[in-house]
Amino acid sequence: MHTMVVIEIKSSREIEQLKKSNAIVAEIFEKLKKTVASGVTTRELDRIAEEMILKRGAIPAFKGYRNYPATLCVSINEEVVHGIPGPRRLKEGDIVSIDVGVNLNGYFGDAAITLPVGEIDQKAKRLMEVTEKALQIGIEMARVGNRLYDISHAIQKWVESNGFSVVRDFVGHGIGKSLHEEPQIPNFGSAGQGPRLEKGMVFALEPMVNEGTHEVKILSDGWTVVTADGKRSAHFEHTIAITDGKAEILSML
Repeated sequence: MHTMVVIEIKSSREIEQLKKSNAIVAEIFEKLKKTVASGVTTRELDRIAEEMILKRGAIPAFKGYRNYPATLCVSINEEVVHGIPGPRRLKEGDIVSIDVGVNLNGYFGDAAITLPVGEIDQKAKRLMEVTEKALQIGIEMARVGNRLYDISHAIQKWVESNGFSVVRDFVGHGIGKSLHEEPQIPNFGSAGQGPRLEKGMVFALEPMVNEGTHEVKILSDGWTVVTADGKRSAHFEHTIAITDGKAEILSML
């Protein structure tokens, strides 16, 4: 039996609250874009983000979530997601994916960005561009009347047509008064499948794209996900609300 996934519809008042949490996320990225540089430790990025969140009267959403120890996930090069901040220093030529979640008054914000450290090579640039564009393509498909996997299919088709692969073991998700709500939103799948999209649905779309194989493994710390072949990975995420027209990106200033 196929159980029906219940996707919560948010009121315009709730979407306003979600916008406030996501605005903090967007501010953090503006700050980190200026901070990411060769020699900076991942722990330093984490400290800056945590201070900004607390100063705005919010709580880091990831810290303590299933015992996760930090505010940010910071994943470098072949690390896909869930890299734990620590003493590691960024170096010239790295690409660094940063994911942050915020809980403001019980409403959650969540987004991710991949940034270059100094000068990066052409392939890394292309990987980042294709991944960011995959997110935009997914957002364009997030319209009333489309089906959920229209988003998934469009992302997969774009990424694979550019010679990269989408991670299959981790997915986007609904978001609201919990960090992770129904539905799960894979970055691959068949068009025309899944629940119909309705106004008031709020999703965190997050393509994770690998240079080589889509296969990943988890390191012994129980968190850090790396590509199985050691090639690089990029990650972009926005929280969006489905409206009458184009989806509204909540995690943008």
